[in-house]
Amino acid sequence: MHTPAIHILTRSDLADIELPPADIIRLVEDAYAFYANGQSRCPTKLMMPLPLEQRDAVAYSMLGYDGALQQAGFKTSYRQGAESAEKYYTTISLYDDTTGLPFALMDCHRVGGLRTPATTALIARSCAKENASSALMIGTGAQGINTLPFLLTALPDLETLRLFGTHPDGIAASLEMFARYFPGRSIELVTDVPAAVAESDIVIAASGRAAHPKVETKWLKQGGLLISVASKGVAGGALGDADYAIATNEGQLGVTGKRLAGPDGIARIDAELPDIIVGRKSGRRSQQDRVFAFSSGMIITDIPVAHALATRAIAAGRGNRIELWK
Repeated sequence: MHTPAIHILTRSDLADIELPPADIIRLVEDAYAFYANGQSRCPTKLMMPLPLEQRDAVAYSMLGYDGALQQAGFKTSYRQGAESAEKYYTTISLYDDTTGLPFALMDCHRVGGLRTPATTALIARSCAKENASSALMIGTGAQGINTLPFLLTALPDLETLRLFGTHPDGIAASLEMFARYFPGRSIELVTDVPAAVAESDIVIAASGRAAHPKVETKWLKQGGLLISVASKGVAGGALGDADYAIATNEGQLGVTGKRLAGPDGIARIDAELPDIIVGRKSGRRSQQDRVFAFSSGMIITDIPVAHALATRAIAAGRGNRIELWK
């Protein structure tokens, strides 16, 4: 009689598994399309601040179903302290709905570091004005290191790429990752964030406790696009000041983007990204609109990236097969 088992995959098991940006963007785009067409499920993220006044900590979980792969996924995350990467732990478990068996339990750090820039690239491709030629990346953490190569993969006609960061290791990692995919291109390092925002057609803010003035939508040039990757570096009025506003998911905006709400406590948007991906909604009303986009992670995009990493890692003999239920 078969004993159910699950593959346990560590961060080091997944670290060097190769997935090109174009492939990840396609996986994430398909995930949004299946969700928009009602073939996937993604309840709103559950987030819980821990009731301890002496320290800053938060835990959250997400549950979803990917109709393309027929995989159910459970993601959990815990962070103690808003600025400590060492105290951030995230995992994802996958279950095969075609067989009814567990598939993998794995570290989710790299998954998030890949699906997030893929989402950013899709927002930029869908919502930037025609003939956008410049982009600014603010932040060099785990969510930011891959962003510029993914962005240029989706928008190969971008001419000027700018980067603002305060951590030398993060800046070096960002430049190294970009050179890996685009060795013939260069990145302009900037120090004046408001000035760089005003000069860029696309602005991505993925900074944590920002060491820069909080980015405001009104700083954008006419027709500019501001993408907030759940960033504390974006001003509270950024959504309200936009001519057109989108979110990956309106429900999750209400959970993780509460500070962007208007005077009535409600954060209103004009469109959700999945509907834009399938052509049901527009990415902007006009070429002159200043557009604000709030990107909050959806597990439907974690699942296909995690599955792709896991299948390659298992095929390479990585990880351990554990019979938890025997």
